[in-house]
Amino acid sequence: MRVSAAVHKGFVISEIDNRLYSAFIEHMGRAIYSGIYEPGHSQADENGFRRDVMQFVKDLAIPAIRYPGGNFVSAYRWEDGIGPKENRPVRLDLAWRSKETNQVGINEFAVWAKDAGIEMMLALNLGSRGLDDARNFVEYVNHPSGTYWSDLRRSHGVADPYGVTMWCLGNELDGPWQIGHKEAKEYGRLADETAKALRALTPNAEMIVCGSSNDQMPTYPDWEREVLEECYENVDYISLHKYFGNSSHDTLNYFGKVEETGRYIQAIAGAIDFVKAKKRAKNDVYICFDEWNVWYHKREDDSRRWRTWNWPEAPDLLEEDYNFEDALFIGCLLNEFIRRSDRVRIACIAQLVNVIAPIRAEKNGPAWRQTIYWPYQFASLYGRGRALRVAVDGPTYDCSVADDVAYLDVAAVENEGGMLTLFAVNRHLTETLDLDLSLGGFGALRVAEHRTLAGHGLRDTNGPDKPDAVAPKGGSGLVTDGDRLQGRIAPLSYHMIRLSV
Repeated sequence: MRVSAAVHKGFVISEIDNRLYSAFIEHMGRAIYSGIYEPGHSQADENGFRRDVMQFVKDLAIPAIRYPGGNFVSAYRWEDGIGPKENRPVRLDLAWRSKETNQVGINEFAVWAKDAGIEMMLALNLGSRGLDDARNFVEYVNHPSGTYWSDLRRSHGVADPYGVTMWCLGNELDGPWQIGHKEAKEYGRLADETAKALRALTPNAEMIVCGSSNDQMPTYPDWEREVLEECYENVDYISLHKYFGNSSHDTLNYFGKVEETGRYIQAIAGAIDFVKAKKRAKNDVYICFDEWNVWYHKREDDSRRWRTWNWPEAPDLLEEDYNFEDALFIGCLLNEFIRRSDRVRIACIAQLVNVIAPIRAEKNGPAWRQTIYWPYQFASLYGRGRALRVAVDGPTYDCSVADDVAYLDVAAVENEGGMLTLFAVNRHLTETLDLDLSLGGFGALRVAEHRTLAGHGLRDTNGPDKPDAVAPKGGSGLVTDGDRLQGRIAPLSYHMIRLSV
């Protein structure tokens, strides 16, 4: 099957915000406790954080991380996680029906984030709490000294403020399951007043207002319009969430959900543009896709379990075992974010460790990288720079979620230093694609690096006893001829190709 494609140096979508490759971690299941933090583990550092997990995190070069929730944040008292650990209360977490020991709070997490080289994006409780608690938290985190909350932080051994600029104004407050669920106008008013108050404390703050929890919500997309009509001039981003699955075991339809995501982004971009025009506003609002991942392997079973268990501490929850099919899907989804990077400036894989995560860690045991780790790492390392348009002319297929889905999914990024990186996935189940890609405006290019995930069964996974069963290998079969890249792309394969002048 033949595919013709073209990339031109001059056809730029946008300058990619590095935060497109951010992450999310929540006080949920074993994400924190026995995930990133396990005092007594053979790999624990002096602060109780696992060095083996930290190394996997560092290798991803994550720009920013959203914390501490998620559903957890909507009933969270941030004050419970500060001060001497022996004095911290144990609370019932209503979101996940478990006990929260508060042994990791803002100051501990800030140490971990600094060691990992990651900027914090902090979420505020606008569910059970409100504006006053939000401004107190920001003052504790960001004010230098001389006030009650800043001096309290200093008494806890943190002399310098953290200077956090990214603030999430609540979480999924459109959802009836959320503690403190609100109607759109009610929430929009609260978000607007909170944003104004926080900007008085941190003038360069970036405010992220809650959009729809997913594109199947009955209030979508009116929720975005109504919320933004209340707060447009005082916020910078609106959040989107979406999780994916293949319970029907229809691989091509699963891959087609990437196109569905593109429509989701396009619809919210339209709502943003509508409100901007209606309000005659001068500022721009972008999309923060701050929860996305595959979540279906254990979702149904976990949903039954957590609703009935008796408030355990750090239970195993949502510990998905990702397979090769999921890795291919994640590669395509990251390509869509690159193609939509003019509207999506921040995106956070949900979550980072153990809970629907690219990294897994056994309690008192080893850590390993899941299959989805690899396309996420390649995008984070090499998907920075200018996103370029790619025109593809080749075979397509129809499925229940989308029509005319191209078998070849490809994104292109011009990196600093004269490099061009291509991310390509052949979604065809059985057929090799013969690629002829025109590279305009670059001059002569050569293949500098080619890494691939290929040749695995769709259900193949990694695990503690086989940590590298699905891992990238050197690719072959793609060559440059002047201003063209040509070669064969095997069915069900992912490719990261770096070209240099």
